[in-house]
Amino acid sequence: MPRSTVHRIVHRVTEEVVAIRHQVIYLPRTAEDLKAVSRGFAGLTRHRAFRKAAGGLNCHRYRNRKLFPSIILQAVCDHQGRFIDTYVGWPGSFHDCRMLRHSPLYRQALYPPPGQYILADRGYLCLQHPLPLITPYRQPLQGVGPQRFNSHHSRARFIIERAFGMMKTRFRSIFLKALEVHHTFVPQVITACAIMHNICIRGR
Repeated sequence: MPRSTVHRIVHRVTEEVVAIRHQVIYLPRTAEDLKAVSRGFAGLTRHRAFRKAAGGLNCHRYRNRKLFPSIILQAVCDHQGRFIDTYVGWPGSFHDCRMLRHSPLYRQALYPPPGQYILADRGYLCLQHPLPLITPYRQPLQGVGPQRFNSHHSRARFIIERAFGMMKTRFRSIFLKALEVHHTFVPQVITACAIMHNICIRGR
């Protein structure tokens, strides 16, 4: 098959998948959906203190054909590893915190609702506004309390790492080697992968 034909097929299929993004990647829509997410995170941490957790946040860097990070995917997932928010397209040199500050999730304070928070790793700052973000205690830890908190926090936060890992495994040809598409089209390809990841989880 000619490369030009393959190119057209890849672009058309990707665009068709991206067109259904908001039907597949979305924040909890009802109070019951939100409660299910919070219960799920409390279950992951094995501690009721985390019953107000409403998501896990992190970034994944896509490596280009020269094998250095060029595009960042920021994502929030629920307790099952389903992406509920994605933001993609900034250069790989961006720090995670800077990426977050440019995202609609942060700028528009879209989620979570008052009284709840999102879990993130040490690459982020602990925040109250506009995005409630809880990170682990930083090293060196003083006392048993912070150690236990970090242990429970890590159990829940691992779900976002697992979500990225599952997506990379499912789409090895995209995430484990360089894509032969123009760099301006990479965000759409990555978004399509996130959509397909959610569809796979839904079908389990």
